[in-house]
Amino acid sequence: MTASTAPEGENRRDAATDLGVLAGRLLFSVQGELFGRLHGHGFDDIAPRHGAVLAHLRADGVRATELARLSGQHKQVIGKNVDELEALGYVQRRPDPDDRRAKLVVPTERGRSEMRTADAIMAEIADRHRRALGKQAYTTFVADFGRIVELQRAATRTEDDRPDASGTDTSSTDA
Repeated sequence: MTASTAPEGENRRDAATDLGVLAGRLLFSVQGELFGRLHGHGFDDIAPRHGAVLAHLRADGVRATELARLSGQHKQVIGKNVDELEALGYVQRRPDPDDRRAKLVVPTERGRSEMRTADAIMAEIADRHRRALGKQAYTTFVADFGRIVELQRAATRTEDDRPDASGTDTSSTDA
């Protein structure tokens, strides 16, 4: 809604320049293409909500708290997604060799196959936009967009989410 179509007496932001609206449009469009194409490659049992885990998996595993930090999702949401992905055969939980109390979320062979396919699809999407904007403009856009994401995340981080003086995230441990 623009200021000219806002209810009388209200000045609303312009959706064409609103960061939340634009970021949401980009997210939903990229997710729609990515998951539509993944479904066509046989990964038809996963949904965009699983992207909070799948996008940040590493072949050697990652703790759930790190997945939550990287994705910006609550630990409970990540835990539910990990449960679902484990039941679907994409990941498994293993003890963390650095801390036996903690668990790593590790991709299975199916999970690694999905990761390779998704990486290839995302590279094609990025290449399409790089060609449309030009290499320099695209590189600048991605760098600026990344900086805005980090600034926004820093502005909304709670005291529990902030690293302590040593740089360690004290918000929780994985069990």
